[in-house]
Amino acid sequence: MTLPSRQTRPSLLQIEAIVLRLRGEAALAEVCRFLRTEFSHFDWVGVYRLEGTELALSGWDGAQPTEHVRIPIDRGLCGRAVREGASVVVADVRESPEYLACFVDTRSEIVVPVRVGGTIVGEIDVDGRTVGAFDDSDRRFLEEVARRIGPSIVPAPPPPPA
Repeated sequence: MTLPSRQTRPSLLQIEAIVLRLRGEAALAEVCRFLRTEFSHFDWVGVYRLEGTELALSGWDGAQPTEHVRIPIDRGLCGRAVREGASVVVADVRESPEYLACFVDTRSEIVVPVRVGGTIVGEIDVDGRTVGAFDDSDRRFLEEVARRIGPSIVPAPPPPPA
């Protein structure tokens, strides 16, 4: 589905307003809710924060929660986006051996790294119910969203010394 700029421009402004008004996980959850409401082909939207070698779910919106609240970066499409430092778009998750199944009706997925100062701090993960739900316009849009939400992803404090 091609996203028209007449829809994405105001959406980016709304996301900027959200992150100015809210902080941290509250902002991330509200951005997820907004994206899912605004874009009908976004069935489930989550934002993960990078914590060492794992991704930790920090905000989401969808019909139900995911069981994948922590994902090692050496697994799944989410881990691949971090390892490669690039967006991952999968037209049909049933054809991807890397896909970590969450919902039986998910057919496509897009994962976009979130950076602050060039360093990956997290990612946006969006599921769709149809094969080929996401295209290059979704990728470009979500990469813009990622630039705006980066400051809302607060890195976890380092573990205490052993």
